[in-house]
Amino acid sequence: MLFFRYLIIVLTGIVYTTNLLAQDPQFSQFYAVPLYTNPALTGASGNIRFNAAYRDQYIGVSNNFKTTYASVDAHINKLGGLGVSFLNDVAGDGRLTTNQASLSYSFYTQISRRVRMRAAVQTTFVQKSYDFSRFRFGDQIDDRLGFVYPTQEPVGSQNRIFPNFGSGLVVYSETFFAGIAAHNLTEPNQSFYYENSPKEEFKLPRRYTAHAGLNIPLTQERNEDQRVILSPSILYMSQRNFNQLNLGMYVKKQALTAGLWFRQTSKNSDAAIVMLGLKLPKFRLGYSYDVTVSGARTATQGSHELSLAFEITPTKKQRSRVKMIACPAL
Repeated sequence: MLFFRYLIIVLTGIVYTTNLLAQDPQFSQFYAVPLYTNPALTGASGNIRFNAAYRDQYIGVSNNFKTTYASVDAHINKLGGLGVSFLNDVAGDGRLTTNQASLSYSFYTQISRRVRMRAAVQTTFVQKSYDFSRFRFGDQIDDRLGFVYPTQEPVGSQNRIFPNFGSGLVVYSETFFAGIAAHNLTEPNQSFYYENSPKEEFKLPRRYTAHAGLNIPLTQERNEDQRVILSPSILYMSQRNFNQLNLGMYVKKQALTAGLWFRQTSKNSDAAIVMLGLKLPKFRLGYSYDVTVSGARTATQGSHELSLAFEITPTKKQRSRVKMIACPAL
């Protein structure tokens, strides 16, 4: 009965809908930031897993978007998956900064002999700030000397701290996986000026994610690490009136991984994404480059993204007895 109570909480959080009014940071290597993509991926590897990623978006723009992510998670027998993650995002001339610290818990069940499920809840503390002194307003301008006068614009609080919540669900077997997730469930007010206002435009809107993929062996070597594996995948994300579809695939052979993706938004084609990865027994390194294909390509140019992962295999006594998700990851 406890399992079904958790399941009802997770599904309620995912399907409860309302208008969406903003956009969270994004990563092209979304499986390299597993707890950010879907909390249900907490503990999914079966090992003690450390992940980190850095994204430098739109390198042709001064004071562009820079996002840093780090997490650690593991599956603990008789308890479930536990994970902690951190995110830092800095954007624009005013250095709008977002810091997030999240705690995730996932639980596991076997639906049938081949199909399994993980579901999760996530609690996040968010801190947002900006540097008002970096802004420039019309009332500061002198015709001859430029920006010399103090502005009469209201400053606002310049710092906000509030809780946030998310949930997720993943169903998988040895060859496929599919998941859904919802973030910003309570749609907290993030305004620096109207902290107590119930208006929609001040809320951090819900972000919905759906993702799925297959693992297709192209060769049949006895040793799985020697096989060539094709992993077509899809990710769809919706937030406010913003919709995004990522389509692509990975090809893995021993230590090397290559990926090619295409990202389409609700209004235009956004980017072609090239990925390369190196996988060693305990360590993974991934790099991707977004080639902007929209009309903004001249001004924004592309985006760099680097990911790192390190895994510690538990001792035989501590090793998880549940089947883990074979998600692709650079």
